[in-house]
Amino acid sequence: MTNTSHEKSHFDLHITGLGYLNRVREVKPRKGEPFLACDIAALNGPCDAPEYRRFDVRVSGREAQHLVRRCQQAVEAGKKVLIGFRLGDLWTDIFTYSKGKHAGEQGVSLKARLLFVRWIKVDGQLVYKAEPKPAADDQSATDLPVRDETPPAAPAETGEAGDEAPAEEDALAGAESF
Repeated sequence: MTNTSHEKSHFDLHITGLGYLNRVREVKPRKGEPFLACDIAALNGPCDAPEYRRFDVRVSGREAQHLVRRCQQAVEAGKKVLIGFRLGDLWTDIFTYSKGKHAGEQGVSLKARLLFVRWIKVDGQLVYKAEPKPAADDQSATDLPVRDETPPAAPAETGEAGDEAPAEEDALAGAESF
C-alpha cells in the first residue's frame, strides 16, 4: 500500500499518570533557547503501597507551561502539588554522581516532555481540571481515568492526614491562582 500524502508521520509513545510536581525551573543551556523544566514523582504500583518514578521533564506547549508556572510558587512554598499528566518522547540520560555516597557511580535519569496537564490539586484541593476537547481523533479515551482519591504523601515528605472537601465545579472554572 502506498501513501500519496506528503504529511510526515511518526509513532507516539505517551505515558499517562499522576504524580507530585517538584523542582520547577527555567533551564538556560549554553546553546539554544531557555526552557521550562520540572520533576514529576509519578505514583506507580498498588494504591496502598505506591512506589515513585522520577521523571525530569521539559514542559512543552503553551498551556502546559502556563499551568506549571502557576504552580511554581506553591511548589516553592512546600505545598503538595499533585497533577494528572501526559508525557511523550521518553528517553534516558546516563550520568555520573559527583557528590554524596554514590560519588563516582553512574546513574540513569528518565527524561521526557510534559505534553498535557489533565488536572491539578494543591494540598488536596482541586484547583484546575482541563476541559474535554471534542474531536474525532481525540485519544483521551485511552488515558487513565481521574479518581477523586488523594494518594499518599510525596516520598520525601511526611504524610499528614487531613479531610479533603470535594471541589465545586464553578470553583474549577474560576481557579486562576493558588
